Amino acid sequence: MDQTSGIMATRNSSSSNTLLIVLILVFTFPFWIVAAGICIGILGGVFGAVIGVIGAMFGVLISIIALPFKLIFGWGHWGWHDHWPHFHGNGFITLAIIIVVLLALKSRGRR
Repeated sequence: MDQTSGIMATRNSSSSNTLLIVLILVFTFPFWIVAAGICIGILGGVFGAVIGVIGAMFGVLISIIALPFKLIFGWGHWGWHDHWPHFHGNGFITLAIIIVVLLALKSRGRR
């Protein structure tokens, strides 16, 4: 009889451990869902930021390639510029003005 009572005690202890684990999982389930949602949100935000940085670098690259053509030929007059005050000038004159301003600022800084 000692063998059967030892088996029953082991089963009873095992079932109470299982019941305790199930209760802990049931009561902490909302916290696990929140933690998973936070992790998914952070990963989605980081992924979106990486895509945004890649898109920005692509835009900068295209603008650097297009800048000489814009300065030389005056290309790129489309979009919202029709609604804002603007002037159409020669790109060389604009570039010369920028260089003169930069040189003036540089010589002013030496004094």
